[in-house]
Amino acid sequence: MQKRPVEVVVISDLHLGTYACRAKEFATYLRSISPRLLILNGDIMDGWQFSKHYFPAAHIQVIQEIFQLLANGTRIIYITGNHDEALRRYTDLHLGNFQLMDKVVIEINGKMTWIFHGDVFDHTSKGQAKFWGKLGSNGYAMLLGFNKLVNKLLRFAGREKASLSRKVMEQFHKRVVKINEFETMIAELAIEKKYDCVICGHIHQPQKRIFSNDKGTVTYLNSGDWVEHMTALEYYDQDWHLYTYDAGVMKPEKTTITRLKPDVVTNEIAIYLHSLL
Repeated sequence: MQKRPVEVVVISDLHLGTYACRAKEFATYLRSISPRLLILNGDIMDGWQFSKHYFPAAHIQVIQEIFQLLANGTRIIYITGNHDEALRRYTDLHLGNFQLMDKVVIEINGKMTWIFHGDVFDHTSKGQAKFWGKLGSNGYAMLLGFNKLVNKLLRFAGREKASLSRKVMEQFHKRVVKINEFETMIAELAIEKKYDCVICGHIHQPQKRIFSNDKGTVTYLNSGDWVEHMTALEYYDQDWHLYTYDAGVMKPEKTTITRLKPDVVTNEIAIYLHSLL
């Protein structure tokens, strides 16, 4: 397979060690690219659902592909998320071209880009809500298994595939995380901090949007996931591109522009969130 040269690649929410993980597709994707920098933006390993009884060959292959990129000279930054939060005790670990971080700010062609997983903005990752988040995550994994069985029956009957799990996950995040508020809050804070771009994951919603208010403009990007959407962010030709994996073919998405209302996030909230990050 011929590799595509890419300056920077950001992926998140792979959830290795779960039935939901699209490990085969992700391994194929890794074999198709040759990035200078690969950022694994959280929830790569799933500590919430991890079981020593389930870690198939395809998941091991993903790890091997990542190590192969390292061996080929790719710099890799692993940013921890809530599902792999156990790794946060090793934050700032440096091993050759590999770094383990909680967040990172990088300059790309003169533009400051702020990258973090995003769970700090989600109350389902904190306190008692974390328990319910884990419970919902386990139920979602069971639903994915049921969804696969349904799709096998649909294919046998000559019908199109259905995604019950995607519908449930979209409804869950709309109620609990409130995606638009999540995106707006992050964009407001990024403008306050004077970043040009902000990248996160966590909510499994691939996105590229430009937010603006009286204080400035920021490009908000979300790398989506490798559970349902199979998406990645790639930087080349001096711009970020959102791609979707489809049998080895990547499809670019259009950018939407959103005008922010004044004072969506107050200075007090911005200062508090800044202290968390």
